[in-house]
Amino acid sequence: MAALLQILRPTLPILIGASVMLTLSMGLRQSLGLFMQPLTQDIRISVSDFTLALAVQNLAWGFLQPLAGALTVRYGFRPIMIIGSLLYVAGLALMAGANGILSIMIGGGVLIGASLACTAAAIAMSVAARAVPASVRSTVLGLVSGAGSLGALLSAPIGQILNEGYGWRMGLVGFVVLALLMIPAAWYAGRVDRVPLPKPTDDEIGDTSAGAATKMAFSNASFVVMTGAYFVCGMQLVFLTTHLPSYLAICGLDPMLSAQTLGMIGGFNVLGSIFFGWAGQRWNKLALLGGIYIFRSIALAWYFTLPPTPATTLLFGAIMGFLWMGVGPLVAGAVAEMFGLKWQAMIQGLAFMSHQVGSFLGAYGGGVLYDALGSYTMAWRIGVALGLAGGIVQVAFALIRPGRPPQMQTA
Repeated sequence: MAALLQILRPTLPILIGASVMLTLSMGLRQSLGLFMQPLTQDIRISVSDFTLALAVQNLAWGFLQPLAGALTVRYGFRPIMIIGSLLYVAGLALMAGANGILSIMIGGGVLIGASLACTAAAIAMSVAARAVPASVRSTVLGLVSGAGSLGALLSAPIGQILNEGYGWRMGLVGFVVLALLMIPAAWYAGRVDRVPLPKPTDDEIGDTSAGAATKMAFSNASFVVMTGAYFVCGMQLVFLTTHLPSYLAICGLDPMLSAQTLGMIGGFNVLGSIFFGWAGQRWNKLALLGGIYIFRSIALAWYFTLPPTPATTLLFGAIMGFLWMGVGPLVAGAVAEMFGLKWQAMIQGLAFMSHQVGSFLGAYGGGVLYDALGSYTMAWRIGVALGLAGGIVQVAFALIRPGRPPQMQTA
């Protein structure tokens, strides 16, 4: 650890800034489901209306992510991240003052979605990857992802306390205050623009156009399979963050249990991110990704087939948390190994589009199925089936067509 700190010392402000920006952008987003029940009842919109706004958020995030990544190549990371932070503040403020579906759709959907494209995992991981040597890159990506997981530990309890004590509007005002901290974090992370890129190797993408880089990415079979399986990741995770608070309320459990479970997810997220970052430095990243999808699906099936209790819910949160953002360092590391650093943010964004289509279906589809059937049974069964299928295909392809060992990759 001392040796790692010595290597990272010159870039610690960059890594800390990226981590703080990531932890706030992800933590606030993951906690929005806490406000679904009181918000929808107060302003008289349906659950599916609220989840449609979150689904639009995920689509905006996904489809704008490659654009944000490409703009960092042209303008640098700092202006893109600062603009994204300001959009986050504006989106939360619009939600806090909402009196109908339009404000929720624009604020919680479009503005926060666009902000996440500029401040969340793809950008933060690309910043971290550029700032450190290849020899420690996967481990550092795990550490940044782990630090980025702490947001739910902070935002979920704050949001629930304000929500119960002062109403959902004050809960969102509290989120606005937290989001303001993203601006200085983005400024410090933007120092990465001064870090020179390493010379690309023969099999990495160097100076070319965005279109040519996109074509090269989708001609790589391993990238295509990873992108397809990434769909499952988004569907499962956003279904949980959006609908778990509602599911627990329907089951008559203490509303604070929702915040505690999201906090448990955030805490174990840290351990999982660090572990999978460490593991990705040693074993096949794509096979590890498939394993995450398979074990998540098993955990979902176990939890939803049992009557929920506080103990099983918190244990479920711990298991899912460990398997949550561990995908971040694995996907980022795999993209850097396949294609190099120059276009990493954009290419990772192309994969992330598939993730966000899954997120759309997890958020909105879960709401539609609940409104139509009166329960979440069909929704979680679909999530389990697709998760097992995607994970098995990912593992099988990774073992049939293994990439070069991480230690042999050059910067």
